[in-house]
Amino acid sequence: MIDQPKIFNKNSFSIDPGLLFINGRWKPASNGQTFDLINPSDESLITTIAASSPDDVNEAVDAARLAFNEGPWKIIKPSERASLLFKIADLIAAHAEELAFCEAVEIGMLFKDSLNINIPHIVNMFRYYGGWATKLEGRQKPVEGWPGEHLYCFTRKEPLGVVAGITPYNFPLILSVSKIAPALAAGNTFIHKPASGAPLSAIKLAKIIEASGIPAGVYNLLTGSGSAIGSILTAHPDIAKIAITGSTETGKQIIKDGADTLKHVTVELGGKSPHIIFSDADLEKAVESAYFALFWNKGEVCVAGSRLLVEDAIYDDFIARLTERLSKVKVGDPFDPLADYGPMSGKSAYDKVNSYISIGKQEGAKIITGSTERASSEKGYYIRPTIFADATNNMRIAREEIFGPVLPVIRFQGFDEAIRIANDTTYGLASGVQTTDLRKAIKASELLQSGMVWLNTWHHYSPAAPFGGYKQSGYGRENGMEALDYYTQTKTVWMDLNS
Repeated sequence: MIDQPKIFNKNSFSIDPGLLFINGRWKPASNGQTFDLINPSDESLITTIAASSPDDVNEAVDAARLAFNEGPWKIIKPSERASLLFKIADLIAAHAEELAFCEAVEIGMLFKDSLNINIPHIVNMFRYYGGWATKLEGRQKPVEGWPGEHLYCFTRKEPLGVVAGITPYNFPLILSVSKIAPALAAGNTFIHKPASGAPLSAIKLAKIIEASGIPAGVYNLLTGSGSAIGSILTAHPDIAKIAITGSTETGKQIIKDGADTLKHVTVELGGKSPHIIFSDADLEKAVESAYFALFWNKGEVCVAGSRLLVEDAIYDDFIARLTERLSKVKVGDPFDPLADYGPMSGKSAYDKVNSYISIGKQEGAKIITGSTERASSEKGYYIRPTIFADATNNMRIAREEIFGPVLPVIRFQGFDEAIRIANDTTYGLASGVQTTDLRKAIKASELLQSGMVWLNTWHHYSPAAPFGGYKQSGYGRENGMEALDYYTQTKTVWMDLNS
């Protein structure tokens, strides 16, 4: 007997108006302003959320600065930091359903995906970086002085100070924790500015962090518009580092805003990732990988395989197979256990994707599946999976980040042309290859200009594996021990041992 999928009662949790968390206290915005949060599944009002003012930003920065310079966080032992991160991980696991509920309600992510994929990942991330909190070591250096001198030299790994994390709406928990966990493990204090469309999960996460017993001011949450408070954060002289995941244009502006104060900045930005299907690939597996690479989470994934390059010999067959696969996709309510993906995260995302579908038609690509039409009585920002055949790499649908379930399919002939087309982009976040030829796969992985390469698979992540891009997909790395280099600074200490 086949087990039936678990049906979650979406009324299991209540949603209160959202407040700010500053210096260990929950409070409304200082000017009393709020904004409406809309459910993308049915366009209903979810609740109101506090819209941070410049005064709120300054209060949060002051609290984080004092906690770093004068509070108990300054003298807390690494093992105590580790214990706090482990406790946060345990609390996240205990509140997994409520966190998944928040992501499903606010951005239309499938509840089952959030619960079974996202939440275990962030639990593991806090545990992983909790382990690193006691292992941030300096080194003794074999230096030489003037004749007759006996010198000793060593280095120390020290935190940067106040870190501000600016995070997007598409994977709100994962892309927030990938900044919060290493920052806290290294001894920094943190200010979180989540996307205005995804505050619920951030608020719940802040309550969990508060419940862990973390000292006041170490972690702060500012909700509201990025355009209203983002530039204040990025220019503030008391913030040592900005970590952002967002669009390339936003990342460029943040780098400019932080230049006057020489901020440390890591930027994980846009992508237009090529997915190469060679004619010797296992086509059944390749079709499934092509589907998963682009259509998971309705294409709202920065590393989505959003340019499909298919070798000429199998092009028509592969399109037919992929079309058949998409005919079985169920787009529906994120709490429906049988749904394959839910609505776009909001109206602006819905309108943007539909505009690119129109652009693809105007550019002469052949639309195979999908439609922008819906009845006037229908509610929710749902878009069917869409394929454009006969696309070329100079079309806008192949060069610009659509961030939705729209897949241009480009024909190529031979290995060299595949690599040339794949690298012909301003982005360089991810790429992928489908082939049964191991030598071809390894050679491609060496030539592809991207921070991550998936061979005969897609969408694998680990707290231990670095994540980041080349070219205009940003710089710096999240995850792995490599991320800690971007949340610490090195101090060199010299000592004369002669006397």
